[in-house]
Amino acid sequence: MSTTFLGPDGEPRCGWAGATPEFLGYHDTEWGFPVRDDRRLFEKLSLEGFQSGLSWRTILAKRDDFRTAFHDFDIEQIARFTDHDVDRLLQNPGIVRHRGKIEAVVNNAGRALELVEREDSLAAFVWRYEPDAQNRAAPQAASTSAESIALSKELKKRGWKFVGPTTVYAFMQAMGLINDHLHECVIRPDVERARIDRRTQHQRPL
Repeated sequence: MSTTFLGPDGEPRCGWAGATPEFLGYHDTEWGFPVRDDRRLFEKLSLEGFQSGLSWRTILAKRDDFRTAFHDFDIEQIARFTDHDVDRLLQNPGIVRHRGKIEAVVNNAGRALELVEREDSLAAFVWRYEPDAQNRAAPQAASTSAESIALSKELKKRGWKFVGPTTVYAFMQAMGLINDHLHECVIRPDVERARIDRRTQHQRPL
């Protein structure tokens, strides 16, 4: 069962945020806040793929190097990567040097461009899988959901790689498709307000 810890301000936060110093800022300012920017969504899907079998601490520590190596996760630029670029990235000590995962990011960039052409944006597609809050498991009590399974299945159908249900669920947690902060966490209300603001802005006529 997930527990809280008291941050430096004496307020409770999700227990994992206290595991290492760099987690606190990520937890307080990024994790769970809604994201509709295609580049950031693609980055997170890519980094979650790299995390497979590793810890998020490892990926977070290397995130700046990943951003440099992958041109700040510019989808169009990555889609043009060649085998030479893959070989070059395999020599980069700043990232996770796993050929299959690197090739998956290049492949997925191409698939993302196809998706954007059909769906207008990656965000428009991904946010269709925002779950109904009434049917959700308790915060941090699950590693997959019906929605993450459905999104994973659809992405795989469209040719994406390293997007299993657990990877996709972690992506949904981080990108704010669900508010998975513990109920006692001081950041949870901030995330919920941001999610409400996102819905209001999205529904506002142009």
